[in-house]
Amino acid sequence: MAEDGLARELRIVVRPYATALPLGFFSFGIGMLLLAGQGNGWLHVDDQHTVGLLLAAFVFPLELLSAIFALLSRDTFSATGLGLFATSWLTVGLVNIQGAPGATSRAVGLYLFAFSAAILVLAVAAFAGKPLIGTLLLLATARAALDGSYQFGAPHWTLRTEGWIGVAIFACSIYGGLAFLLEDQRGSEVLPVFRRGASRDALEGSLVDQLNQLAGEAGVRQAL
Repeated sequence: MAEDGLARELRIVVRPYATALPLGFFSFGIGMLLLAGQGNGWLHVDDQHTVGLLLAAFVFPLELLSAIFALLSRDTFSATGLGLFATSWLTVGLVNIQGAPGATSRAVGLYLFAFSAAILVLAVAAFAGKPLIGTLLLLATARAALDGSYQFGAPHWTLRTEGWIGVAIFACSIYGGLAFLLEDQRGSEVLPVFRRGASRDALEGSLVDQLNQLAGEAGVRQAL
């Protein structure tokens, strides 16, 4: 009886936020194109410091902002991915700024292997609801793993390959950013993002269906 009374008295206020995905996708794509230019030869070796500055000053803060608002919007998956990539942009940017042009580092390679493993886990999880994001994360996993291999002394073709994978990621990111932007403006899917399961229900289901799960979410339940 006491629980019924508490349920009637309880009020949860949810502050509506804009989706962080378009900003995250567009800034992610720009960062990947910069890294692609380093790998496939579009940029000179001496451009390394400039690329590092752009990654740290432009891509990192936008990705971090996207991660923060994804957390505030109660999207744990997006916040995790955006947060990991946000600090990776800062890390790679600082490494490029302070490192000698064209130099490799086994420490950076080990970091990239660990990072690619974490992103691979996210990619597998993404296919349950957002296959477009899952595909993008798989490409990012391959790119990071190849870059890590190059840092450990793999042949130069690995650097070229990860550069062209970066170009593909850029194209997918621009498409994804536009698709999620239009979806948010129209309130329905305009360009296919292939939502399914809970992800599709979140967009097409009723508000009541979504609120039924609210009590068990982090920030509402007593413990994480």
